[in-house]
Amino acid sequence: MTTDHPAPHSVSPHELTRLAARVGECLRERGWRLATAESCTGGWVAKTITDIAGSSDWFDRGFVTYSNAAKQEMLGVDAGLIGQHGAVSAPVVRAMVAGALAHSQAEIALAVSGIAGPGGGSPEKPVGTVWFAWGQAGGASVTRRACFAGDREAVRAQAVRTALLGLLEWLNAPLPRKTDG
Repeated sequence: MTTDHPAPHSVSPHELTRLAARVGECLRERGWRLATAESCTGGWVAKTITDIAGSSDWFDRGFVTYSNAAKQEMLGVDAGLIGQHGAVSAPVVRAMVAGALAHSQAEIALAVSGIAGPGGGSPEKPVGTVWFAWGQAGGASVTRRACFAGDREAVRAQAVRTALLGLLEWLNAPLPRKTDG
């Protein structure tokens, strides 16, 4: 899924704390743990999550995989995938989620990779382009692209907010039904 919408530039720390607390409530209700795989946000999602008292009950671990080598070594992302699509792409964030789930005890994971700027953009992937993925152990994953406006800090803050909102969207979906056989 692709979304080309500029989000509001301003993201307050209070808003992020509120979102992280809601994520914790949803995870605790399900008895699930979360893992994060972050590139452009540099661990900001994990920091926001662990700012919540009691998050050790529902947060397993975070991977900060800023370099391509880190994505490969820590998450098992295939170098060919990065070479073909670039680190900021749907296939790579999907692989990051799969790697976070495979290398953790989490039931659900999210991944973020983007171009926060001020440099590094291209006509195909301008500064502010961020790809997200959310996925469940043994289940499906979903990806989304956003194009944010603002400076480096604004892009990264909007990415943290979007990662948490997307996770809440996933968690607020009905629980998958277990089937016999």
